[in-house]
Amino acid sequence: MLVYPHINPVAISIGPFAVHWYGVMYLLGFLLFYFLGKYRIKRGLYPGWQTHDVDDLLFYGVLGLIIGARLGYVLFYKPAYYFGNPLEIFQLWHGGMSFHGGFIGVLLAITFYAWQRRRPWFEISDFVAPLIPLGLAAGRMGNFINGELWGKPTALSWGMIFPHVDDLPRHPSQLYEFALEGVALFIILWWFSVKPKPRAAVSALFLIGYGSFRFLVEFAREPDNFLPALPFHFSMGQWLSLPMVLAGIAIILWAYRRGNNS
Repeated sequence: MLVYPHINPVAISIGPFAVHWYGVMYLLGFLLFYFLGKYRIKRGLYPGWQTHDVDDLLFYGVLGLIIGARLGYVLFYKPAYYFGNPLEIFQLWHGGMSFHGGFIGVLLAITFYAWQRRRPWFEISDFVAPLIPLGLAAGRMGNFINGELWGKPTALSWGMIFPHVDDLPRHPSQLYEFALEGVALFIILWWFSVKPKPRAAVSALFLIGYGSFRFLVEFAREPDNFLPALPFHFSMGQWLSLPMVLAGIAIILWAYRRGNNS
């Protein structure tokens, strides 16, 4: 069995100023988006796009992601707690970010960018989708460093003991999500989007891929003990992921029926 290697969540500390690894992982995700986006434009994969387009898109996306992810966690997972302790909403370094809330925030950012630039919405989302998974991988590594979002007990040889939780070997579910929602989804979307596809197909595959991977990993992840029991014993993450998969299937069928290459 493995033992969780306790890692100081603070990367750098100078007097009262501290930089947390969780924030560093978010910064890494933004940098990966920035450089990979510019790389794909320079490769000519997106005719009509300029490298400076990534700058504004990243700015709006970062705002939408951070605000949406935090508010999503507050509203989806702990509304009563945060309404009673509103100042803690701003303590992002303690963790507590919802992918699904961040996803909604990014959708709103894309909507604003599409309106501002007078570009088709799915043209922008198809550009964004392949750039997101490595940022998700970085975020899941931040969860692992924080020692949060551990998995259910397991007898598998790679089970990991989290001493701050208990003495039971558990699924390192943060690393499962790192591998599936991050690395595997990145490879799939990068490969799929290299050649022209019907507009919206890349976005749809992101929805299907992320939703499916997240749904599966949730079976190994310890459910949030502060949430009530949900129908069919599905977790909140599973219930929020199911609409993504269904929407992705509907969109990809519609995209290929239209057959309009992006």
